[in-house]
Amino acid sequence: MSVDRNTTAETASPPVALTMGEPAGVGPSLIARLWLSRDKHALPPFFGIGSRTAFLAHVADLPVRDIAHPAETAAAFDSGLPLLPVDMAGPVTPGAISADTAAGVIAALDMAVSLALSGDAGAIVTAPIQKSALYGAGFKAAGHTDYLAQRCGLPAETAVMMLACDGLRVVPVTVHIPLKEVARQLTPDAIVRAAHATHEALKTRFGIAAPRLAVAGLNPHAGEDGALGLEEGTHILPALRLLRDHGMDISGPFPADTMFHAEARNSFDAALCMYHDQALIPLKTLDFWGGVNVTLGLPIVRTSPDHGTALDLVADGKTHEARLDSMLAAFRMAVSLSQGRISAPAAGDMSDGHSRTEPAS
Repeated sequence: MSVDRNTTAETASPPVALTMGEPAGVGPSLIARLWLSRDKHALPPFFGIGSRTAFLAHVADLPVRDIAHPAETAAAFDSGLPLLPVDMAGPVTPGAISADTAAGVIAALDMAVSLALSGDAGAIVTAPIQKSALYGAGFKAAGHTDYLAQRCGLPAETAVMMLACDGLRVVPVTVHIPLKEVARQLTPDAIVRAAHATHEALKTRFGIAAPRLAVAGLNPHAGEDGALGLEEGTHILPALRLLRDHGMDISGPFPADTMFHAEARNSFDAALCMYHDQALIPLKTLDFWGGVNVTLGLPIVRTSPDHGTALDLVADGKTHEARLDSMLAAFRMAVSLSQGRISAPAAGDMSDGHSRTEPAS
């Protein structure tokens, strides 16, 4: 089935950029499959940023069309994957990381951020990177999120990670740290920063005029009035009082084990969680395959699939087993956020209008 992608200059939005991520990982294959399923999923034109070698190493017969500027995307899209090429020093072996490709991975990210800041790209979707392969090329950030903040000229702590699926949005206040470090790094300032970034994004990106935030406690039973821990009183409540004084609709702290059943989810637009697994367990239970990582607090729209490079799958020649759901969801959300088309959901429905559970190709 042919899809009409014709738009006028007045109505066309800048295309979304997809960075290749780790060349040896699943990213290039997923981007290729996204393009190959463009008619099935009625996708608007998008372009990749990366090495032609990387894409062809995974999908040898993929038609690739080099472009010099994102404005050329629509004209090239039906005949091949539009690609802003990035040079890489070495070959790509699927499933085997190489220091020779690291500079190309970083260059693709830098190009994507520059294009998004200039408005030539409407948003960026980042395929997973392998951080261990990048450190030798001067990559100093803890991950994608921190690096993108720095490239936007902002402190790393400005960027906040949201995970989203149909029915739930969660924001972990602390992220990739050992559990024993959470209480030490969980400060009122960190909670306030995460809440402000979430509140602002819900208003300006998701179209929710009066966002409602719910906050999880750190300890079992939210500390049970100090019997099971003091952090609710010393860290969380002071932050919530400050946020309420500034007019924010924010409630809690709640016991985390009672926050995520269907009735409770209807009462908030996003949940602030105190640590990584507290946020991701409910989200992945609801939608293991279709979660989306959304970076808040930046002047650009960035999403990514909620999974890693899958190097083991690629090395075993099983790339075809990697599901497309999360990449497809990340792309659709990037398009919607960049065009301001995600509106306030009805209670219990945070869908952007597309199923996250449809079989992926």
